[in-house]
Amino acid sequence: MFRDLGAYLDSIKARDPAPRSRWEVLLYPGVLALGLHRLAHWLFRGELFFFARLINHLSRFLTAIDIHPGAKIGRHLFIDHGFTVIGETADIGDNVTIYQCVTLGGTNPANGVGGKRHPTIEDDVILGSGAQVLGPITVGRRARVGANAVVTQNVPEGATMVGVRARPTLVEAKDYQKDFVPYGTPCSEIFDPATQKLEILQCEMEQMQKRLAAFAKERNGGEESETKGRDSA
Repeated sequence: MFRDLGAYLDSIKARDPAPRSRWEVLLYPGVLALGLHRLAHWLFRGELFFFARLINHLSRFLTAIDIHPGAKIGRHLFIDHGFTVIGETADIGDNVTIYQCVTLGGTNPANGVGGKRHPTIEDDVILGSGAQVLGPITVGRRARVGANAVVTQNVPEGATMVGVRARPTLVEAKDYQKDFVPYGTPCSEIFDPATQKLEILQCEMEQMQKRLAAFAKERNGGEESETKGRDSA
């Protein structure tokens, strides 16, 4: 038990340069929230739903992290800071990193469709701050979701998603090959693919305007030459 706890705390230190010791990591709200969730999930599986919810509410009050007791969570989950919401049918793999203000949300419960409503997050995924992953979709192993991205479709393994609605973007090989990238995306310039398309269209429009201006100038110059020729005649 203590060996597993030590390995978990070391996995957090490997992803966060701030703590100086394991003892400091023990004070992290994400660590407390996960520990209380383990207890709440055990009660939930035993169909002691009221007590599971009671632990859940206590955890949310203490940590500002809301993890439904029914959510399935693997080993070494690191929730960095609070204000994160994880839904009932969410399924999280091993070594997942979640930053602040992330939502693993479900589909509309008012439509009468039950079952799997929340995302499946596979191993080694990083979810940047403010990311919204919605519906019964799968985020593939080692995928990266950038800050404030809204993911509503399956994410391929190893993809880096940015934007609203989130789309895959190119990342330099030296960044992609890293085992861990803080906040899911490197700090170098990475543009939303939709923004890139708009910039390309803007450049094409500017080039077209220059060509039209040159054509109009050439045409006006030709008309002036013809007018001068008729006047001299």
